[in-house]
Amino acid sequence: MKKNATLSFFLLLPLLTGVFAAEKNIIFLITDDQSPTLGCYGNPIAKTPAIDALAEDGTLFQNAFATTASCSASRSVVMSGLHNHANGQYGHQHSFHKFSSYFNVIGLSLPRNLSEAGYRTGHIGKYHVSPEEVFRFETYLKGNPRNAVQMAEQTKEFITAESDQPFFLYFATSDPHRGGGKDKNSKRTLKPDLFGNKPDGKSHDGVEEVFYSPSDVPIPHFLSDTPETREELAHYYQSVSRIDQGLAHLVKILKESNLYEKTMIVFTSDHGMAFAGGKTTVYEGGLKVPFVVRNPYEKKRGIKHSALISHIDITPSLLDFAGTLDLQKNRPKNWQDPKKSFPPTQTRSPKDNRGVTGKLSSFHGKSWLSILGDPTKKHWDEIFASHTFHEIQMYYPMRVIRDDQYKLIWNIAHPLPYPFASDLWAASSFQAQYQKSMSAPYGQKTVRDYIHRPEFEFYKIDQDPHESNNLANISKHTAILNTYKEKLKSAQSKFHDPWIMKWNYE
Repeated sequence: MKKNATLSFFLLLPLLTGVFAAEKNIIFLITDDQSPTLGCYGNPIAKTPAIDALAEDGTLFQNAFATTASCSASRSVVMSGLHNHANGQYGHQHSFHKFSSYFNVIGLSLPRNLSEAGYRTGHIGKYHVSPEEVFRFETYLKGNPRNAVQMAEQTKEFITAESDQPFFLYFATSDPHRGGGKDKNSKRTLKPDLFGNKPDGKSHDGVEEVFYSPSDVPIPHFLSDTPETREELAHYYQSVSRIDQGLAHLVKILKESNLYEKTMIVFTSDHGMAFAGGKTTVYEGGLKVPFVVRNPYEKKRGIKHSALISHIDITPSLLDFAGTLDLQKNRPKNWQDPKKSFPPTQTRSPKDNRGVTGKLSSFHGKSWLSILGDPTKKHWDEIFASHTFHEIQMYYPMRVIRDDQYKLIWNIAHPLPYPFASDLWAASSFQAQYQKSMSAPYGQKTVRDYIHRPEFEFYKIDQDPHESNNLANISKHTAILNTYKEKLKSAQSKFHDPWIMKWNYE
């Protein structure tokens, strides 16, 4: 009897430990308003050992860009592989203003297509897209999006479920977004935002909070070195370190279940940090994001990649990893005409919030899977980015074309003052300078120049990465400026940007 019991135990052991678990699982971890402020990106103070370790065992992209620095619009791009102006998500979903993606984006939806390919799909944390029918997950898990450690624990049952299906986990923190009130312990008149941290130096459950001294934080080029900025950055960094501990817990769960070598992990953010000069802008501080990929099936690791990649590449890349991307047509292998897969119903008319089907039949992005292990490979020659509005009151369309030499910004509504997201306007880091005067410095600009922008901004980005010297009105640069205007028009045409008509009408 003992021999039989022992034999039964060892036959069962592989199932218990996950040895026979499905291959090619995916964890996609997206943070909220985070710049590449990580140790693996050379940040001198960031305590992010889990993300740094992931980079050492994977590929770190040094030139990864969001397509738009606005939370909801950016997430629609991440989950569709389409620029937001083309998928119909022009800006935030506020009150009854439902700026959702088109219903017929369903044919390119990331979670929908992974589900069709046989994946168990799970979501935890921030969602912030619609309609749910388009971006549908099979399982919605609950967790505090301000506590990535607790979130990770909540996903354990989903990750380790006995199944012959691989899993896709969309893990979305609300850190390090602003929120949680002001730090009332600050001695300054303008109090810093808490960035989701507990007040009075308290800790989130299960988290060993990392506290930062304002005197130690490095100042990004688009901010001014003031006490107010330093206090806010100290809170921001604390929030970033909390995310890192959540990733560490996810990795622990994977390793304990023998799933780590069967799971791709992608780490990024929806866009740059929530400071004026970052979020809601198309400057580098708004568009440049951390991007780390650990593919357990890639032999070459510890790669620092200089290729230009974009958020439009995420969906096709993950479908490529899953083996369900049609590389020739650049769409899912099981792609169906949305007219058939999302037909009209009694409550929906044929044209109810739908885009032009022919423009929604392939991805704007392309897979980076094949270049992960080769840092000599290029991806995009140039990056296109856009912004239309953040909050409904903030109409200020901007378009960008950027390569490894130049960057052109077209401020389409340039006669208007630049509008602020409410949390960025109230930020102590901005108000400290704004309340001094319009001539007060703000990053590389004055407050006045930040608010009142020219029609075109043209930067030699390889020599001027801080975007401090606008070449647009210097005559010797006119010819190259015109070349980039044509490149921008071409990209707008390629990606079906309705604002292309503004070249002729305004």
